[in-house]
Amino acid sequence: MSTQNLLLELFVEELPPKVLKKIGAAFAETLQTSLQAQGLLSADSVLTAFASPRRLGVHLTQVLEQADDKAVMQKLMPAAVGLGADGKATPALLKKLAALGADESAVASLKRESDGKAEVLYFNSTITGVMLSDGLQKALEETLSKLPIPKVMAYQLADGWETVNFVRPAHGLVAMYGADVLPISVLGLRAGCTTHGHRFEAGIDPVYIRDADTYATQIATEGAVIASFAERRAEIVRQLAAAAAEAGSNLTPIEDEALLDEVTGLVERPNVLIGQFEEAFLEVPQECLILTMKANQKYFPLLDSKGNLSNKFLIVSNIRPADASTVIGGNERVVRPRLADAKFFFDQDRKKTLASRVAGLDKVVYHNKLGTQGERIARVRAIAQAIAGKLGVDAQQADTAAQLAKADLLTDMVGEFPELQGIMGRYYALHDGLPATVADAIEDHYKPRFAGDELPRNPVGIVVALADKLETLVGLFSIGQVPTGDKDPFALRRHALGIIRMLIESKLDIGIDDLIAAAEKPFNGLSAEHRSALLTFIFDRLANALREQGYSAQEIDAVLALQPQRLADVADRLAAVRAFAALPEAASLAAANKRVGNILKKVEGTVAAQVDTALLKEPAEVALNQTLASVKPQAEAAFARGDYTASLQALAALKNPVDAFFDGVMVNAEDVALRNNRQGLLATLHQAMNQVADISKLAA
Repeated sequence: MSTQNLLLELFVEELPPKVLKKIGAAFAETLQTSLQAQGLLSADSVLTAFASPRRLGVHLTQVLEQADDKAVMQKLMPAAVGLGADGKATPALLKKLAALGADESAVASLKRESDGKAEVLYFNSTITGVMLSDGLQKALEETLSKLPIPKVMAYQLADGWETVNFVRPAHGLVAMYGADVLPISVLGLRAGCTTHGHRFEAGIDPVYIRDADTYATQIATEGAVIASFAERRAEIVRQLAAAAAEAGSNLTPIEDEALLDEVTGLVERPNVLIGQFEEAFLEVPQECLILTMKANQKYFPLLDSKGNLSNKFLIVSNIRPADASTVIGGNERVVRPRLADAKFFFDQDRKKTLASRVAGLDKVVYHNKLGTQGERIARVRAIAQAIAGKLGVDAQQADTAAQLAKADLLTDMVGEFPELQGIMGRYYALHDGLPATVADAIEDHYKPRFAGDELPRNPVGIVVALADKLETLVGLFSIGQVPTGDKDPFALRRHALGIIRMLIESKLDIGIDDLIAAAEKPFNGLSAEHRSALLTFIFDRLANALREQGYSAQEIDAVLALQPQRLADVADRLAAVRAFAALPEAASLAAANKRVGNILKKVEGTVAAQVDTALLKEPAEVALNQTLASVKPQAEAAFARGDYTASLQALAALKNPVDAFFDGVMVNAEDVALRNNRQGLLATLHQAMNQVADISKLAA
């Protein structure tokens, strides 16, 4: 079957720039998948995606004009239903065959096979391969229905009667198979071979596409558009680097992948220009200036080699005039009021101290069941003081930082730019003359804010960050606001992971139960159910994080089954479990440990881990007790000094005595004293084997 290349382009009004990359990729990939499923693509067909502010497109190589025919075997009905006693077709079978385009003559060729219950009739037929025009119509309709569009709009077609729905009004459709136009239609548009280039700079309008393979070149040369999102993005990156070098030898544009994607979604013919603003604005914290330039104007601020903001910035324009001064001047005039607003907010905010704003938090609702931000701050302060005492951190500084941590929420700057909360608190705290340790903690108490984010930079910040996250978790769990499925409106998973990272990476010597006890006190305690749910939630987050780090499910289950209190030890415990699992004795001991656990679970009440040597009768139980008396102190000593690998490896000596015990000793003896003593021996064994991890989890 012959093949040609295929081009499809949907021409639309300006698409949402923040999601253009995602929509463009989905458009191309879904279309390819649908055509592939219909058998219209060769095995080595190559996809090229196009996505610009005003178009979504696809180019596919080696597309079939018609898919190959398919032989199919269709299940009809049980033979007993389809054939009478005389072997002739029943009316039910004839009706079924007629629906498939066959008649009574096909009965003789029906295949009989058993489906395990009865003999069934099957009909062999050939399905004619779909034509490209039909397959593309189906693929395009399917693709448009599956696009990840944040919000669909309804609009009327030119006839004034019909209404269609799409992300933006569509005005053109190109569908070319080689040099031929395919007869497809969608959104009230019939396919043709014409499109439109740049809104202002196209050399020809409309652009007549000669062939599927000339599209990219024609739209670039005649339409002044770089249609490929990836190529346009790469061109912007190249121009940004060149313009930064021109602006100053030590200047580089700020790195922001989301901004780069958004700007790529805003322009069709990028042209990077250099603008600047008055140096006096640099007195304002650079985070404010950077945010307003990026968020409001889509500019790329320029930083020097030390990471300090310069008074120059880069503009990604959509036009390339011979004299760009007017474009640059216009952008400089637009950004100046934005920067002036930031300076005004900064100057006004510093007229009041952070401490003077704290009382205002009593009027800010945090949660209708948990009170105001003022009440929340009181709880965070109490938790922070308790944690500081356990970690030996300056409790006064921790209390001051906790008290002022949310005060910047009432400033003009944070009111305008919520992303700056904490950051502005630090600047204002320093202006108020507070110690740098306290100021840093005010900013850092939100950290880590996302995966890979840095931790608070000092112990006071760690304490306040822990207190803030624990207050959120305990408070919301206490009222049943637990994440379900993908829904986590209060980011509790992120809070739990933040606590875990701080405990592990800062190697904090504090137990998770102690933290929860400190956090629940201001709430007058948690119910046993809520406390258990919160602990499970935290350890589930830890398990997920460890899986992402490459630990196996068995290793993680073995360590976390004990819910170790000091999370800073978890990595060492995992390493010990991995080393133990490599020992030749590991499999046997893991199986034995599992057996011991099952035996002890069946005993009513608690079995004390103690042995009366006078009641040891069988040689195997005497030998096990003697080996335990030697091994247990070694394992405990290694455990006490934190050498978990040595602690587990000491257990290897128990393999033969344990195997011999289970081969030769009846644990549940009829004599009650003997039975209790043997259970006590197993409890002692179980205790010794499960200090570092529950090694029964390693059993196959």
